[in-house]
Amino acid sequence: MIPSILPTYNRAPMSFVAGEGAWLIEEDGSRYLDLGAGIAVNVLGHANPELTAALAEQAGKLWHTSNLYGIPGQQELADRLVDATFADTVFFTNSGTEACELAVKMARKYWYDKGETRSEIIAFTGSFHGRSAAGIAAAGSEKMTKGFGPLLPGFTHVPFGDHEAFQAALSDQTAAVIIEPIQGEGGIIPVPDQCLKGLRDACDAVGALLIFDEVQCGVGRTGKLFAHEWSGVTPDIMMVAKGIGGGFPLGAVLATEAAAAGMTVGSHGSTYGGNPLAMAVGNAVMTIVATDDFLAEVSRKAGALRQGLEGLVASHPDVFEGVRGSGLMLGLVCKVPNSDVVAAGYAAHVLTVPAADNAVRILPPLNITDDDISQAVRRLDQAASSL
Repeated sequence: MIPSILPTYNRAPMSFVAGEGAWLIEEDGSRYLDLGAGIAVNVLGHANPELTAALAEQAGKLWHTSNLYGIPGQQELADRLVDATFADTVFFTNSGTEACELAVKMARKYWYDKGETRSEIIAFTGSFHGRSAAGIAAAGSEKMTKGFGPLLPGFTHVPFGDHEAFQAALSDQTAAVIIEPIQGEGGIIPVPDQCLKGLRDACDAVGALLIFDEVQCGVGRTGKLFAHEWSGVTPDIMMVAKGIGGGFPLGAVLATEAAAAGMTVGSHGSTYGGNPLAMAVGNAVMTIVATDDFLAEVSRKAGALRQGLEGLVASHPDVFEGVRGSGLMLGLVCKVPNSDVVAAGYAAHVLTVPAADNAVRILPPLNITDDDISQAVRRLDQAASSL
């Protein structure tokens, strides 16, 4: 019998009916500490009262008009993002995948309008940029692309961290370089600051655009509003999603005026992108997250959590190899199969997210409490002790 839901997910044996802060609750009342936050989405936890109030207030006024008309919340959120970043302009999407599609279009249209035939985009192995045509072509891995050919052409894939291969691939035909400042799906692997600076310099040398995919590592997750800020490097185009909506579907592409110059009336669009509901939630998220005090607390909590995880590694050398990442985007590198660690967590009522390179992602809400951080380490210790 064909299942009524397309069987593309390997789901865990739990189903949740409610959430509260960093906790998820099953129908029978069982509580699980959520260190995945919907894969780095629920930056302010579950059922956050400020976000709930913003959504409810907007829902009582207006849900959808389409982008045929002005949407005041869009202007407000765009202004916030422009004021807080390198960007001059913003386009709102419903997801990170949609943001990738626009980023690729924008980079190629930039060169078309200059009268040049550049279309090649350099990407890196281990990357993840969504599951659309452009997203899987950018990632390039067999896992992402097998069976879905012919792929969108024009992508060159360079081994992650191979500087010589990157320099060999870069040319005056390179339209853009796309990279995650911290690979998420690839295993929580940060790009060193000096490498981001080197990428910026290399792009500038040939005139290529630099695209940062901050869908997972952005919106406060590293203790800065966006992860690239630690390096002092700015991109030309940036993809944003996940945390910006705090759990409501919302994404965005941020760009400089020059990079976005080709995207004129009719060149792109979205029926739902930037709808009033999403804008209300996005503005509420920015009000809370985009402050020095909140981001300082993320860094403080990240230090406490990382210290606890390092202790966990020391206590279980047969299970864990180490900790890597930045802020509250951390990865436990495993010696045993990471799927075993995730499953052992279920028994200890703690939720984590697997990733490539045999890592387990730790992506809690950014406002996780100190007590919940202690609880997280205890429950992960319980899980590791069972292996």
